[in-house]
Amino acid sequence: MKIIKDQLGREISVSKNPKRIISLVPSQTELLCDLNLENELVGITKFCVHPYQLKSTKTIVGGTKKVDFDKIKALKPDFILCNKEENTYDFLPELEKIAPTYFSDITTIEDSINFILSLGPILNRRTESINLVEKINFKLTDFKEFIKTKPTRKVAYFIWAKPWMVAGNDTYINQMLQLNKFENIYQNMSRYPKIEIDKIRYEGDPEVIILSSEPFPFKDEHALEISSFTNRSITVFADGEMFSWHGSRLLLAFDYFKALHKNLDNHF
Repeated sequence: MKIIKDQLGREISVSKNPKRIISLVPSQTELLCDLNLENELVGITKFCVHPYQLKSTKTIVGGTKKVDFDKIKALKPDFILCNKEENTYDFLPELEKIAPTYFSDITTIEDSINFILSLGPILNRRTESINLVEKINFKLTDFKEFIKTKPTRKVAYFIWAKPWMVAGNDTYINQMLQLNKFENIYQNMSRYPKIEIDKIRYEGDPEVIILSSEPFPFKDEHALEISSFTNRSITVFADGEMFSWHGSRLLLAFDYFKALHKNLDNHF
């Protein structure tokens, strides 16, 4: 056994080479597979959609907010992976009775990179984690050079409709918006505040309305309703995974952001 600390600063005693892992976070499930740990993965959530084959080959133990503890226990895991934002901290007492439970806490790209590097030695994938981070850093450096020539645009990033909810400060999404030179008109509000869309013009009047593909399935009707309260804003239906999934999803995110900006350039 070895003693480690998770990103909440909790000390955890884990086996030297975990072989039965449960992931309760979709982005972290994808990361485990990209670290060549698919065979060690025994349990996932119903929202773990990448890689696509997992839902037919792994045991689904629930969602991210509600899990079946009996199913988890029956899988006899030796390592459980959670996230402070995606999961509820109320899980912890029950999960700790079953297996060592690691909580990530990620609001920045740096947090994500540190998380990947910390998982490497814990799960006997040190080389894989270092190689992955090198690829991410290469793409990040390239994107930072690309974005230098782009103008700053005021945006509002919607995650829910009726009640209308947006991404505010203290979120990974907001950090990704900043990276893209998107000025979040709600960055003075914390986390995921509810807003009144009829006041959006007076709260910043965004040039771009971003409607995330998750967790809410926005439609054209929502775009029309929001834009009716702005001065000629552009609406973008965005892939929410690119803005909110940390981990190895970053390998795809920067190319996606480049395409997004090229599309916006055609509208301004």
